[in-house]
Amino acid sequence: MPANTTDSSAPSDAKKPGRKKKGRRVRLLLLVLVLALVAGVGFGAYWSVSTVRASYPQTTGTITLEGLSGDVEVKRDAYGVPQLYADTDADLFRAQGFVHAQDRFWEMDVRRHMTAGRLSEMFGSGQVETDAFLRTLGWRKVAQEEYDKVLDGETKKNLQSYADGVNAYLKGKEGRDISVEYAALGLTNDYKPGEWTPVDSVAWLKAMAWDLRGNMQDEIDRSLLTSRLDQAQIRDLYPDYPYKTHQPIVDRGAVSPVTGKFDPDAAPSDTIGSQTAQGATEGLNTQLSALADTLDEIPALLGPNGNGIGSNSWVVSGEHTTTGKALLANDPHLAPMLPSLWYQMGLHCREVSKTCQYDTAGYTFSGMPGVVIGHNKDIAWGLTNLGADVTDLFLEKVSGDGYLYDNKVKPFVTREETIKVAGGKDRKITVRETNNGPLVSDRSKELDKVGQKAPVGNSAPDRADGYAVALKWTALQPGKSMDAVFAINRAKDFTTFRAAAKNFEVPSQNLIYADTEGNIGYQAPGTIPVRLKGDGTLPSPGWDPAYGWKKEPVPFDELPYEYNPERGYIVTANQAVIDQSKYPHLLTKDWGYGTRSQRINDLIAQKIKGGEKVSTDDMQKMQMDNTSEIAALLVPELLKINISDPSVREAQKLLEGWDYTQEPDSAAAAYFNGVWRNILKLAFGNKLPKELRVKGDCINVPPARNSGPVDQQHKLVRECGQRDGDSAQPDGGDRWFQVVRDIVKDQENEWWKAPSRGREEALENRDDLFARALEDARWELTAKLGKDISTWSWGRLHRLTLTNQTLGTEGPDLLKRALNRGPWNLGGGEAAVNATGWNAASGYEVVWVPSMRMVVNVGDWDKSRWINLTGASGHAFNAHYTDQTDKWANGELLDWSFGTEAVGESTVDTLTLKP
Repeated sequence: MPANTTDSSAPSDAKKPGRKKKGRRVRLLLLVLVLALVAGVGFGAYWSVSTVRASYPQTTGTITLEGLSGDVEVKRDAYGVPQLYADTDADLFRAQGFVHAQDRFWEMDVRRHMTAGRLSEMFGSGQVETDAFLRTLGWRKVAQEEYDKVLDGETKKNLQSYADGVNAYLKGKEGRDISVEYAALGLTNDYKPGEWTPVDSVAWLKAMAWDLRGNMQDEIDRSLLTSRLDQAQIRDLYPDYPYKTHQPIVDRGAVSPVTGKFDPDAAPSDTIGSQTAQGATEGLNTQLSALADTLDEIPALLGPNGNGIGSNSWVVSGEHTTTGKALLANDPHLAPMLPSLWYQMGLHCREVSKTCQYDTAGYTFSGMPGVVIGHNKDIAWGLTNLGADVTDLFLEKVSGDGYLYDNKVKPFVTREETIKVAGGKDRKITVRETNNGPLVSDRSKELDKVGQKAPVGNSAPDRADGYAVALKWTALQPGKSMDAVFAINRAKDFTTFRAAAKNFEVPSQNLIYADTEGNIGYQAPGTIPVRLKGDGTLPSPGWDPAYGWKKEPVPFDELPYEYNPERGYIVTANQAVIDQSKYPHLLTKDWGYGTRSQRINDLIAQKIKGGEKVSTDDMQKMQMDNTSEIAALLVPELLKINISDPSVREAQKLLEGWDYTQEPDSAAAAYFNGVWRNILKLAFGNKLPKELRVKGDCINVPPARNSGPVDQQHKLVRECGQRDGDSAQPDGGDRWFQVVRDIVKDQENEWWKAPSRGREEALENRDDLFARALEDARWELTAKLGKDISTWSWGRLHRLTLTNQTLGTEGPDLLKRALNRGPWNLGGGEAAVNATGWNAASGYEVVWVPSMRMVVNVGDWDKSRWINLTGASGHAFNAHYTDQTDKWANGELLDWSFGTEAVGESTVDTLTLKP
């Protein structure tokens, strides 16, 4: 029986109490204008105002929902955020699936096709290569194995209830009744969405794990750098983590030699060191540019993978807060997208019991049941990416139908995959796997010859046409992360929280914690491999059994955690978890470098040492802190440079008296970031191989380094970059802060020098390079912002555009205008706490953002605050499409109701789902 409407109530934004008629008229006028434009390119006969509005959800009255055992109330506030009330777990998750589908099914459908390698079924032949790569990784296959063999029975029931709710929403609907994107897609193919399955939800965790996979890009980049730089130079560009200046998350503790478990109070032995970390693979250059190009084409649902992207979370105990209770903040930094990755929601059992176990609220993923980040009535929790190294690339010597291992040829494990293509013929691929994982090099003709020029030792086999490349990744083994999501939602104290975290296997996350009893804590969970040899920073020889992983990962009991540390607060912002020299297991050698985390630590410590208490407003203000650490280091030196050009000197004066804050209206922030971008290009970018430099970045290099056309006058070769803008180097993240910090006092360091190229004079030292950067930035910003520096502002350079992740990027221009929003002029910046990230190699546009922000008042839940990047709705022109974005951009937070009374007061619409 389909979900039937038994009340003719209109969608919520059609007649909302308190809505201003003028605002509604403006939206409708805009809609009519857009549709008129669309009509001009042939869509008008198919689209209409009614077509767009047909998919808006019913949010008042009653709907009959098959399978319910009792009524479920869906109470939405003025921003369309729903709070669900039910009497059983099954009813609660069935309703969650239904409501997610009401607002976000297009997004859910695209995600499940991506995780299954089935994008070609929706979007045609242009997605075949992407699908082939994703099929090779086998996310859907592993998710199916998890559901069939690993997950708890209760988890599977919840997943099935959720799927039943989604399907109840879909039943009897045409595509155009679900989302306007289906109406547009219907103009090019006859795709119709199929039923949702529990495995569709489980597979989403694989996409999340992929985007948070750790140092795979660094592993590729280090290999590519060997074509142009020596090992000492590469070490310069990947400096050691600065433990003395940027404190790790856990500042004490060790694995006890008595119990074999991590003890937060134990003193680490000075003799402890990771043996695994000592044996880095030497001399392997795999020429992985083709693999890097392939990775750039895989949809990044969470954001660009690299050192710059991360998240902030911190918790302050009640002894240091104005409330007398813990305060917990979290803001994950992810790719900006429309709609936002997050969906705010409350899941409430009217009475918590054995048959109805949940009373929780926070941020959910549409397409997956449960709450990912948030709180229940007893505890609050937040997440940031731990950044553990959970992927390794292995060179494989292929021979016929097998691969070389331990001087023997082993047969591949193979499977056939059929890719269905909208409007085209099916494509068939064969996936080959070694004992180190699938051959990712099979998905590219260029990658057939990967490693052709790699310098390897005498023990390496004959390369013939080159080595293949296999990917070993913890997420390709079935795990229990879905169990962990539900268990965390039910946790009541730190013991049950840690027990739940034990199953949070991939992706490996930093988990922070606070409870109503006044306790705060931290746990590092995850499946983290133990390497036999090597440190995971370069590809390993797959033929050598001395490499590879041990069967068992790092034991959970030996992973770092903290509980009520003496300092009274915990900060996680992708910095090192623990001093690696005092910990026996290698977690990674590619941490974030701790710029954001140290700034947060300093802000909290200043409050406490000054005898002040931390308030909710203080937490909110910290989230918007946009201080530039690299500016504080470089501006004093830049102001010492003698500039003769009056126009450049005029710009240089902007830096005088600047406090290093990156406000959107700051001309000084605009100019400094322009100078920083040009310092990076002159000192490092122009010296990197083309495989790492951004597409379109062309420079002249000596002929011996390239075989391109020669500039006869100056005897130089034109060489252009090949990397996608989001992953090009130098990206300007805090790894580059540390690179520059290490050499800034060394005027004659070789990195500051550059030969004469054409009409450009040679750079002989640091001040020469700084002077050139000041000059180049002046003229770059003149071209972008105008000659009059009084009109310059950081926000005009540093802009955010919200883009629909499918038709908003690939559709006709007029359709993009209908689906996309922006731009917004933003403050903040790279490695600032307000991490509106940009890639210095490619420009100033915002490429990742705090995707949501929350400040939780533990135990006084109704005084908590939150905000989403966009809004609850995924429907273009719906009132809740981007109704939180302006407030988000201004650093505002919304009141977050949790208790029954507070939710009742904030409710604007009530929908009753009836059995």
